[in-house]
Amino acid sequence: MKKKKKKIIVTCAFPYSNGSIHIGHLLEHIQADIWVRYNRLIGKKVYFICSDDNHGTAIMLKSKEKKKKPENIIFKIYKEHILDFKKFNIIYDKYFFTHNKENRLLLNIIFDRLKHNGYIIKKKCSQLYDKKAKIFLSDRFIKGSCPKCYSKNQYGDNCEICGAFYKSIELIKPKSIITNFKPIIKKTNHFFLKLSLFKKKIKKWIISGIVNKQILNKLLEWFKNGIKSWNISRNKPYFGFKIKNKKNKFFYVWFDALIGYISTLKKLCNYNKIKNFDKFWYKKSKIKLYHFIGKDIIYFHSLFWSSILEGSKLRKPTKLFIHGYITINNNKMSKSRKTYIKAKSYFIKYNTDFLRYYYANKLSNSINDINFNINDFLKKINNDIINKLANLISRNSFFINNYFHNKLSKLFRNSKIFKIFIQESKKISKFYLNLQFNYVTNLIMKLIDLANFYINIRKPWYLLKKKKYNNLNKICSIGINLFKILITYLKPILPNFILKNEFFLNIKLTWLGIKKPLLGHKIKKFNKLFKHI
Repeated sequence: MKKKKKKIIVTCAFPYSNGSIHIGHLLEHIQADIWVRYNRLIGKKVYFICSDDNHGTAIMLKSKEKKKKPENIIFKIYKEHILDFKKFNIIYDKYFFTHNKENRLLLNIIFDRLKHNGYIIKKKCSQLYDKKAKIFLSDRFIKGSCPKCYSKNQYGDNCEICGAFYKSIELIKPKSIITNFKPIIKKTNHFFLKLSLFKKKIKKWIISGIVNKQILNKLLEWFKNGIKSWNISRNKPYFGFKIKNKKNKFFYVWFDALIGYISTLKKLCNYNKIKNFDKFWYKKSKIKLYHFIGKDIIYFHSLFWSSILEGSKLRKPTKLFIHGYITINNNKMSKSRKTYIKAKSYFIKYNTDFLRYYYANKLSNSINDINFNINDFLKKINNDIINKLANLISRNSFFINNYFHNKLSKLFRNSKIFKIFIQESKKISKFYLNLQFNYVTNLIMKLIDLANFYINIRKPWYLLKKKKYNNLNKICSIGINLFKILITYLKPILPNFILKNEFFLNIKLTWLGIKKPLLGHKIKKFNKLFKHI
């Protein structure tokens, strides 16, 4: 009887529809894609999904500025995002957008369910209003000084310096980003999700191991400070889904974006005719759900999202994988400072595998920021990929191609170095599953050094000179088999490189195939893959 594959759902946070994908976005999507590829390599069934986040004030203002319908703007960006991800071999089973009928339907179902269960209340509140623009200001369109640590230039919901969360009306000296005018405080009615009603269950879920210890203490601080109700509605004018029977009210972008995880998976199920969609989301589902997110949106996923799911009697995520930011030369990415690199700009100049490897070499399971430095990038790629990995296969294939009609030896079943390489598969597997990609690449580089050292001390060029052909074939065949193991370990990280080498080796690399040497196997002619950059 065939064993059933373990099923998991993997998501990334949704890129916003107001601009191009840049190398900061790519960090998360590359991290998730590597993890997905590894899980598939060891035989798991993965549903890998993502979506564009389409709604909000920013899209509405952009449509006014460009004198175009919001729908035209978001669908143009959507197509661009898909192409950018494909260039970096980030392949989703479904990449969707939140401005769709499935999301609208599920949004209303969940809102009605939460309301029916007594988790949503309507109340009057004070909000900042821009008299010149004639709109209520969302948190991202207000800046001022943090009311807790007094840091300047902070947004209307939380401080990037001290991590405090607050109401926008608590900002010191607030200014509208839209008009640069000081907003006034105005009363308005809104719908709120009563987060305090979920406090005990969410806290229990959070301490169960859904985040690492580095994050846990921060989350527990929020509980100590008290959990406030969450405003899930916005006033007209706004681009988003209208709340039923409420003429001037819209669902807050974060409310429908989170539900987008469900609607995107539903779209995938409909498209692929996957039955029993409910099995993914019912309370006791055994299918694991993993979210890859940045540290700036922990609050939304750990508190808001889990409360929506708890209140709707749906399953919660298995784990939140949280990463830091990308800095460029130790500075925050900024268009004005010219420290802002679009995905398409990178793609024009460099191989996309190189960025995947560079990020993997720095990615761990911590939330520390990762610095992109162009000199460090060039040095790392030239040294690791060109000088070490590509050199290993180049020097061994030369002899096999030119002196043995492309055929490998049959005579090295008891090779000690081959066994050493195989034994490291357990460590590498553990590192991949724990998101310690930096440990994966560091261990692989040590193995490459060992392989090159092995070839150096056995001197195939000397064996050729002395016409010891059997030994020459055996040594170079071992070298190629070591390379085969190494690139199997690297398969989740370097998809372009691996595809070319699967063609060269004349096989499909599998995790189970690590232990099986290529004996008497015919390879193809080797062609140089990369030049120094």
